[in-house]
Order: sequence, then structure tokens, then C-alpha cells
Amino acid sequence: MASKSIDHAFTATTLTSAASDPTFAGALSFMRRRFTKDPTGADAVVWGIPFDAATSNRPGARFGPQAIRRASAIFDNDPQYPFGRDLFAEMAVIDYGDCLLDYGNHAATPAAIERQANTLLDSGAFLLTLGGDHFITWPLLKAHVARHGPLAMVQFDAHQDTWTDEAGRIDHGSFVGRAVCDGLIDASRSIQVGIRTHAPEDCSIEMIYGHEVEEMTATEIAARILARTAGAASYLTVDIDCLDPAFAPGTGTPVAGGPSSAKILSVLQRLGGLDVRGADVVEVAPAYDHADITAIAGATVAMYMLGLHSGRRTGTR
Repeated sequence: MASKSIDHAFTATTLTSAASDPTFAGALSFMRRRFTKDPTGADAVVWGIPFDAATSNRPGARFGPQAIRRASAIFDNDPQYPFGRDLFAEMAVIDYGDCLLDYGNHAATPAAIERQANTLLDSGAFLLTLGGDHFITWPLLKAHVARHGPLAMVQFDAHQDTWTDEAGRIDHGSFVGRAVCDGLIDASRSIQVGIRTHAPEDCSIEMIYGHEVEEMTATEIAARILARTAGAASYLTVDIDCLDPAFAPGTGTPVAGGPSSAKILSVLQRLGGLDVRGADVVEVAPAYDHADITAIAGATVAMYMLGLHSGRRTGTR
């Protein structure tokens, strides 16, 4: 027992140490990373944005960050598959906790997210966000673009999120169209994967529809993504409803006919050549989940995002 730890999120002495908490016990930070409000020295920061007031169907994604953290405990102390190594041996990662929001003042939410994201990005760390509904990607894009300039966007989703909008509205189905109009994302370098709905406008973003995903191999899908982004600095966003409801029932707007978690994870594994500057996983709504299926999928996607960042840092792709 001398080499074992408990509550690693609070008791860790370094940011790169592995945890040995039992998977069923201990403080549930994301992958047992240290909870701290000080991002100094961190290569990557994980935080949650517990917001779902922009949903058009079933609410509940405000509980997504909690559920993803809980599900991530299974990844804390083994070499992380499929990367074959301890991602935290050389990469310092913290869990910053959650974004502070006023639940009764939704009009102030976008600026609050953007302001707090800017503070974290000012530390120089890679920012991985756990949502929350997909509206949160809008202020996150603004914060990342302020640092990196306009970005290519790689979006895994059942929905295009390009519906027309008015200034000031808070809607998870229109943030992409608004981001294109405002020059935050370069549509000519952006791609959406898994789309299974129609919107009036595609904003000139390339799409791989759900039925095409079913017919393509993971290698082919990844090749399409890398060809479209063409080396551009990119933002990676994964709406968990990209997955078929059989693999992600716990989400606000499930759409049948989507890919398996294995298929999308296999695609992500092949994106080592993508220049990812920021990432999020959104729309996990645990109230509709069963046996943590969706939370486990969301936590695994988030872990893969850290694995891609680790590979980019070390050249191990």
C-alpha cells in the first residue's frame, strides 16, 4: 500500500504523476488530474462548462462535465489505449474545475465563457472543454481565434448547426453559421462528419453524411478530414449525438442512423496530423443515459483529444 495513493486530484505532488486510486473511489477530477485554479506549468487544461439553456429539445447537458469526469476514472492509471503510453508521464494536465456562470442571467453567459477561456489560454496551455450544450463552442471559438486567428473546424455531429440566427440569441443550432459569418472559422478548410439532418444553409462547409460514414473506413474518413483542413490550425468539436443513440442515448437531440463509438474513435486515432489548437466534447446529458454509456463515450473522446495533443507535442503520432 505504500506506493498507492487516494484522492490523487488533491494529493498529487506533481502535475505529471500517475494516479493509483481505485477506479471506484477517490476524488473524481478528469482522469484524476490535480484540481487547481492555477494553470501555471500546465501543458493542457481540462475544464467544464455546465450550461444547457440553449438546447432545442431535451435539457440536461449541464450535468455533462460531472458525468464525464466520473466515467473518466477508468482511464486514470494504466497506459492509455490506443496510445500505448502514460499520457501524463511528460504532459502536465490539470482539471481547472468548471466555468463560473450565473444560471439566472443567460445573456451574460457568452461573455463569461469567453472571458474565462481567455484567461486559461493566456497561460499558454491547450484547452479541452467538457460541455454543456453545443452553444458553448461559439464563445470558445472567439477565445481561440483571438489567440490563433481564424481556424479550420472539424465537427463530429448529427446536426449542421448552421440555422440562421439573430444577434444576441443563445441557440445550440446556429453557432456554426454565426461563426462562419463572423470569420471565426474558415469554411473552405472545415468539415462536418456524421450529419443526419438537413439545414437551409451549409455555409460551404464540406459534409460527410451519416450514411457515407457507414460506407467508408475510418482511414478514408480521416484522410478526408486531413485533406480538407490541409495543415491549417484547427478546432476540434465532438457533439456526442454524432454517435447513434445505441451508443449515446444520453443526449438532448438523438438521431438514429449514426456511427458506433468504435468507428468515430478509430477516426480520431488517425488524426495525428491535424493541427488541433483547442477541443471540446459536448451534449452529454446523463439523465437519459443508461449504465453511463454516453458518459463513457464522452470521456473516451476527451481522452483521445488529450492523446492527440500529447502526440503533437512529442511528435509521436
